[in-house]
Amino acid sequence: MSGDEERLHRVLLARVVEPGDEVCGRWLRETGAAEVARRLAGGGQQLPGVTDTRWAGLRARAERADPERDLAQARDSGTRFLCPGDTEWPAQLDDLGDARPVGLWVRGLPSLRIWALRSVAVVGARACTEYGAHMASTLGAGLAERGWVVVSGGAYGVDGAAHRGALGAGGATVAVLACGVDRPYPRGHTQLITRIAEQGLVVGELPPGDHPTPSRFILRNRVIAALTRGTVVVEAAYRSGALVTARAAQRLGRFTIGVPGPASSSLSAGVHELLRGEAVLVTDAAEVAELVGDMGELAPARHGPVLPRDLLDPAAARVLAALPAREPALRREIARDAGTTEDDAVARLYELRSLGFVERHGDGWKLTRQATMSIGTDRGRC
Repeated sequence: MSGDEERLHRVLLARVVEPGDEVCGRWLRETGAAEVARRLAGGGQQLPGVTDTRWAGLRARAERADPERDLAQARDSGTRFLCPGDTEWPAQLDDLGDARPVGLWVRGLPSLRIWALRSVAVVGARACTEYGAHMASTLGAGLAERGWVVVSGGAYGVDGAAHRGALGAGGATVAVLACGVDRPYPRGHTQLITRIAEQGLVVGELPPGDHPTPSRFILRNRVIAALTRGTVVVEAAYRSGALVTARAAQRLGRFTIGVPGPASSSLSAGVHELLRGEAVLVTDAAEVAELVGDMGELAPARHGPVLPRDLLDPAAARVLAALPAREPALRREIARDAGTTEDDAVARLYELRSLGFVERHGDGWKLTRQATMSIGTDRGRC
């Protein structure tokens, strides 16, 4: 069977079966696309694993399917149809087993296979907070600047913010839709999704003109998880489609990553639950890249500010700690409290004076105002 015939059969099946239908996936694996399409079109006996009612429903859909028309409509919108085994087919989708897409409709010029090799999903709540939108946008931009492709679902909230962050950084982004790729959804994101198609890729399992349903949104999420090296969840309540994506990523052996939020926020409750399990906590794009990237892609070391007194040797630091903040102290008192001799204490005191830490008042020594403020601020962190 030629590649064109295989493509026609799979285009027909994309119109007939729902995304993620594992029964149909088993049919394809066991009998091939041509035989499944022939039987659904009325050329053979019922395939196993479905009721008579279900089979009749599939047959009714097959009777109305017109793969030639779907391909022509796709070409008019600049869309191509990918089959498993095509050069551009992302091999990681095969990890879905029988739930693997029958095929994918793709708008945009870049190669989906190449882009998916270095991609990260950023997903989260539609009704996100300002904090969630900020974090998603910042992550999208930071990942794009590091050469990562940002994959999301094109929805309101976190998805849209992640896409915009990547686009704003001049980077690459992929929107995986739960409807036909020629029918942007939500409609309020028509301009955004059009821009993604021009600068990146818009991908979906459903044929041209098909509409989204609640179940299709959920099933779409497995494609986002399978395409990418890891899934970052920015904000998600306990019942959230973003958590479905994260759990799919866990099942597929991908990285599951969470951005923490306020403990009092219901929109962070789902993320925190992930983090109590196997998910990894991140706070910026560098930490995401370190986790999902190649060896050597390390995030910078994090530490507090280095204070001048942190650079003192231990003996001088002990003398400095022995000085009072208000009243001057005699050198013998300082030496006693620092656990050293008077001669050593005097030598250290003159060293500390040259550095601006202490000042002499007659026979006594005390901290300078600047040193007092510095030490008081640092103690306040304890």
